[in-house]
Amino acid sequence: MACSSSSIASSCFFFFFFFHLSFSLLQLSSSASTDTISANQPLSGNQNITSKDGNFRLGFFVPPGSSSPSYYIGIWYNKISAFTPVWVANRATPVTDPTTSELRISGDGNLVLLANNFNASIIWSTNSATSNSTVVAVLLDTGNLQLRDESNSSLVFWQSFDHPTDTLLPGAKFGFNKITKRSQRLTSWKSKIDPAPGIFSFAMDQEGSFQYFSFWNSSRTYWTSGLWDGRIFSQIPELVPVYIYNFQVVNETDKNYFTYSVSNPNYFKSRCVIDPDSGQIQQLTWMENSNSWLLFWAQPRSKCSVYGVCGSFGSCHDLSTPFCTCIKGFTIKSQTDWSLGDRSQGCERVASLQCSGQNNSEEDGFFKMENVRLPDNSLSLAMLGNSQDCEQACLSNCSCNAYSFNSTGCFVWHGELLNLQEELNELGAGTLYLRLAASEFQTSEINKKRMVAHISAGVIVPSVVVCLFIIGALVWKRERKRAIQNSKVVQNSLVSFMYDELRIATKNFSEKLGAGGFGSVFKGSLPGSIDIAVKKLEGLYQGEKQFRAEVSTLGAIQHVNLIRLIGFCSQGTKKLLAYEFMPSGSLADHLFRSNLNVLDWKTRYQIAIGTARGLAYLHEQCRDNIIHCDIKPENILLDDALLPKVADFGLAKLVGRNFSKVLTTIRGSRGYIAPEWISGMPITTKVDVYSYGMMLFEIISGKRNLMHTGESSFEFFPLVATNKLVIGDVKTLLDQRLEGKANSEEFEIACKLACWCIQDDENSRPTMSQIVQALEGNLDVGIPPVPRSLQALNESWTRSINSSSSHQD
Repeated sequence: MACSSSSIASSCFFFFFFFHLSFSLLQLSSSASTDTISANQPLSGNQNITSKDGNFRLGFFVPPGSSSPSYYIGIWYNKISAFTPVWVANRATPVTDPTTSELRISGDGNLVLLANNFNASIIWSTNSATSNSTVVAVLLDTGNLQLRDESNSSLVFWQSFDHPTDTLLPGAKFGFNKITKRSQRLTSWKSKIDPAPGIFSFAMDQEGSFQYFSFWNSSRTYWTSGLWDGRIFSQIPELVPVYIYNFQVVNETDKNYFTYSVSNPNYFKSRCVIDPDSGQIQQLTWMENSNSWLLFWAQPRSKCSVYGVCGSFGSCHDLSTPFCTCIKGFTIKSQTDWSLGDRSQGCERVASLQCSGQNNSEEDGFFKMENVRLPDNSLSLAMLGNSQDCEQACLSNCSCNAYSFNSTGCFVWHGELLNLQEELNELGAGTLYLRLAASEFQTSEINKKRMVAHISAGVIVPSVVVCLFIIGALVWKRERKRAIQNSKVVQNSLVSFMYDELRIATKNFSEKLGAGGFGSVFKGSLPGSIDIAVKKLEGLYQGEKQFRAEVSTLGAIQHVNLIRLIGFCSQGTKKLLAYEFMPSGSLADHLFRSNLNVLDWKTRYQIAIGTARGLAYLHEQCRDNIIHCDIKPENILLDDALLPKVADFGLAKLVGRNFSKVLTTIRGSRGYIAPEWISGMPITTKVDVYSYGMMLFEIISGKRNLMHTGESSFEFFPLVATNKLVIGDVKTLLDQRLEGKANSEEFEIACKLACWCIQDDENSRPTMSQIVQALEGNLDVGIPPVPRSLQALNESWTRSINSSSSHQD
């Protein structure tokens, strides 16, 4: 029927309009639900594609926190609450209007980004050689975007995994091409809200080790992973194989590459990323329960090890928050960029140098900076034999900004000062004389004279009022600034807390989590719903400087099986440590409390391996080897995925290694102390091995080693276990709640190891690294002898308990 009248024509018009609109919306919906971009189905505006199982999404996005209308094509996680991009196409060339921009398959088969009504120049392209067949772009559930043949998915012309930005995802192959002699690179964002390439980069060299680069004028290597030994990189012991991740380095004819996979589904959402703020490479895992990214490991451990992390004329402080500041006489050049983690512009002078070189009242002066890591690129003036000549040589040159004089001679610095670190307090620290304008010193003198004049003039009362007001305002401003700075815990940096901040965070220390040989632990919460565990230290015998130095050492220790230190408080006699909070409690809770789910054998075995790895790291891989001195189930904490983390490590050193006090306290947990410690002999790492062995017995049985078996009878499980092990009858040793469900080979290895760990002679006990190898099946374990001390210890305990019982009767 034809549309002849105007009303009918109008009706027909609206019919066709809504039909077309509905069809367009259907197309948009279809586009949003598919995982593919084809020649006739591009992306524009708010359209996006989602991987098959919904893990990742690709489309236009604006970086969170950005106030400018800058849009990027990127890939991000689709199933987590925090928007987290993992790949960006047009990093340095954002578009301002996604509705007039288009991501499409071009005529030559490449994936391209066009702007300005789709007919302008290409903003970004895959620039790959494709076939004449039909080409499509497909987003995979691994987060990999592939440009491939539509009819043959194995024919891949380009993929985002080969062109990473700042993130390495599980399954990606990241390495060095032996043919082209080129490395893939991860390069940090310019700032937290700007995906443009930043100054930090990460790549594999032709020898097979990773290098970290910092771009200051030219590429500067500031850390190396060391070579792969078949299991780990020598400088990244955190990469030990664990049941969460599988790390691998492959050496092929045409390339070397590193790859990793995730074996534990709880840790599927995982990424390696270069942090634009600290310059560190960080392994992060998304935790559903806390809705946050959990730091698995970070390198270099110290942020101040990152070359030029604080920019020109900036200084790094490992124990301060923020960790970057401008040195005296300088101020932040761009506060906005600095706050977002982009410190590439550094700091600038507050007052210009006079640069007269003459001895007059306006002459520049020098500010003495002690215990600093001297900046790079110094010029040696070997002919100058004393400090005065060195100072004058710097003063006479307008471009000289600092000098240093020591036993090796005179050194001067021209131009920018880079890579400074203050409060170094270690070998290699020096004294730097920083050149400042005369006005910087005159202002200080004028202020002093004014204060003296006010007091001598007799205006004491108003001056005191004014001074108190000013001081109060400054204190309020400082505390407010500190509160703002500490409102967020920055990953891998130590926060210096005020006592009241931790008192408020713990609700006046109201929720006690436990107590040990070094103090009590309380649950707390920081702004932003960040749960922490706060330990109030007792019995400290150290001064402020030494305490901060020891805390700095502990803060730099990072391993997946060691509890992470978040911050500290040192306010007079009040010494506290703030740790990450472990929601699953301790191993003791799960082994000995009947109201919790029983740990299956696989989980117990992985806890045993993880704990051993953490202790091996403390014993053998820390710069200063650490003996724990208090290994027991209460000090093995578990995260959301029941990953074990050793707590309280290094605290014996904080209390000045007053082992007699520690020993007295630990005696409350009977049976974990090595016989040589009890007898007063010098202790070694083997006391931890002994304690680990005793704990391993409890992991096997699910009960305390000393068990009540009747009205007045007790059973010492280690003695029972070693006797049964010798006669070859170990089946009855397994926790009855497991109903015999355990890997028999693993179970036998655990029983043998536990007995080897508690041998009388410490030289007969294995090291923690040998224990790890044995538990992983890489080291054969023979039948151990029955330790003579077990029988004596069993008899001693029996007499002690019977005596206590009869006394109570």
